[in-house]
Amino acid sequence: MSNYLSPPSLAANLLSATPRLQILVLSNGHGEDVIAVRILQELLQQTDPPDIFALPLVGEGRAYQQLGIPLIGAVQTLPSGGFLYMDSRQLVRDVRGGLLQLTWSQIKAMRRWVSSQKKLGNKTAILAVGDIVPLLFAFFSGANYAFVGTAKSEYYVRDEVGILPRKSKSARWENFSGSIYHPWERWLMSRRRCRAVFPRDSLTTEILKNWPIPAFDVGNPMMDGLEPRISPQLFYLANAQYQEMARPLVITLLPGSRPPEAYHNWQVIMVAISALMASFSERDTILPSSGSVVFLGAIAPGLDLNILAETVQSQGWQPDTSAPIPLPDNDALIFKQRNAYLILTQQAYNECLHWGDLAIAMAGTATEQFIGLGKPAIAIPGEGPQFNPGFAEAQSRLLGLSLILAQEPAQVAQIVPALLKQPDRLHTIAENGIRRLGKPGAAKRIADGFRERFG
Repeated sequence: MSNYLSPPSLAANLLSATPRLQILVLSNGHGEDVIAVRILQELLQQTDPPDIFALPLVGEGRAYQQLGIPLIGAVQTLPSGGFLYMDSRQLVRDVRGGLLQLTWSQIKAMRRWVSSQKKLGNKTAILAVGDIVPLLFAFFSGANYAFVGTAKSEYYVRDEVGILPRKSKSARWENFSGSIYHPWERWLMSRRRCRAVFPRDSLTTEILKNWPIPAFDVGNPMMDGLEPRISPQLFYLANAQYQEMARPLVITLLPGSRPPEAYHNWQVIMVAISALMASFSERDTILPSSGSVVFLGAIAPGLDLNILAETVQSQGWQPDTSAPIPLPDNDALIFKQRNAYLILTQQAYNECLHWGDLAIAMAGTATEQFIGLGKPAIAIPGEGPQFNPGFAEAQSRLLGLSLILAQEPAQVAQIVPALLKQPDRLHTIAENGIRRLGKPGAAKRIADGFRERFG
């Protein structure tokens, strides 16, 4: 277990600070930590900002530590890496790895924090980010709390028209009580001490308002902080219409972030690219007048570029030094094959999202963010533990027509031309993605709403 702020240090910190709102943030995963930190950054920019502490329930909470937010309890990385809900075997491994002991120590640390704040006469609030686990922790804290629901969306079971058809009879249990949020979750959200609930989209907010739940439709923080450092407008010169025709087709590649799964995903994506490259040589091509295509690989910092580069070169790509488009990454690896380029970058994630016309994706959050910008993505189910057929099918329900499932990598070669030849479909996809993920600025809206409810 990692070190954390000791009780004497915590007491000294509290006594030396001017009395103001004290916030404890609970989250259960790296993605949830990142979303929480975006909200905290907005809170810290407010007039008379609150004192903020954190208790990451999964992982080591590095996102909090990078922001300088002190941790009030023990943290530990468990074998599942936060994906235990996808596989019962992962739960067994986590229990053997100390899950129960860790959970009990975290509950005690949280209650000690709340108790110490009450003794000092401070106003306290809990901000729970994630799913039922931090929500349940918040309830047991004894303090007032707010909930940012990142894991569940009504889009998993319905769209604006009605309930989605499902093949599995067991799927009916996902919505057996009229909402993706089950009665016990709604009970926790409807308690007097729960002052605010921030669902991830408008449809989920609308459904939750059927019960006495203080739900607010403010958007999804997942879409914040995605502005590119280099504008896509650099593709264009004076004659915009000509440049639109002449610029390359840009396909973003999203293999996921967790090794070793991401390396296998990359191999699958490369098979899809090879099939797509073969289709480009046919007479009825969908390439722009420039005749070129750029594949932009958005590679997580934790992955080894050399391993990915080996796979690229095994498919006939040759190292190159001429970048076909400007990137804020001098360390990017560039490859060329005929009139196509493939770029691996670990420093231009936002540019990869904004510049791509479409994506080949085997990722979670990154796929949602790409689609949230109004673009289509093609997903190829992998072998997991995260991006497996079950996850891909659920993600396709969450994202609707913006996510197209290819059961085999070779199918990408048929999907891409058909997609790019349908401008009306692309327009509908753009509207769908923006509607399901929301507009940027949600973190600030949540922070403002939080302070309105807690002072």
